[in-house]
Amino acid sequence: MSKASILLVEDDEKLAGVIRKGLEEKDYAITQSFDGQMGLRLFEGGGFDLVITDLILPKVNGLDLCKAIREKDMHTPIIMLTALGTTDDKVEGFDAGADDYLVKPFDFRELLVRIKTLLKRAGVQRVEQVDPILRYADLEINTNQKKAFRSEIELSLTPKEYNLLEYLVRNPEKVLSRDEISRDVWGVNFDTGTNFIDVYINYLRKKVDKPFNSKLIHTRSGMGFILQQQ
Repeated sequence: MSKASILLVEDDEKLAGVIRKGLEEKDYAITQSFDGQMGLRLFEGGGFDLVITDLILPKVNGLDLCKAIREKDMHTPIIMLTALGTTDDKVEGFDAGADDYLVKPFDFRELLVRIKTLLKRAGVQRVEQVDPILRYADLEINTNQKKAFRSEIELSLTPKEYNLLEYLVRNPEKVLSRDEISRDVWGVNFDTGTNFIDVYINYLRKKVDKPFNSKLIHTRSGMGFILQQQ
């Protein structure tokens, strides 16, 4: 079985060296860049199973790097490393296309868990895409094109908004807790002290429900959220 190939984009040479050494000891193949511009060039060369990038980088910052990667590839998992850990910072990273967000300083074991989870999820997604169309009520999702429609009107969604909506459509009429959403959409259990899931639910409501008479995304107080016709 071939090694998983990881692109590491980190301008702190000491930290990058520690991460690279630790991952190589766990049998990952690491390609390293110290700036976002070179990181993007390396990614465009292809062959990576996962990207780890710092937020603050020379030449091209981590947010712009994520956006550029997502313009070319919607599937390769991206983990963003940063010293900024507020809900707004996390939302900004997710909106740029990151799949996970790790605040410095972090425990290397936690990084390993995040990597394993995202690689496993990415592998499952590649296998599962048999029927690309998901439907609920007047919602339709094309999982190949990563596009969503309501009443045949295309919805303009960020990558994380799309992932959250797809998850809801795959689990209709079921109350989904915040823990379930963070685990299954973001791939890990996040600090419940932040309200980023509620932020994304509100984003979705503005795009999926507000322009239409029928509301589909509902809150179950103390329990979570449900996609249901009412």
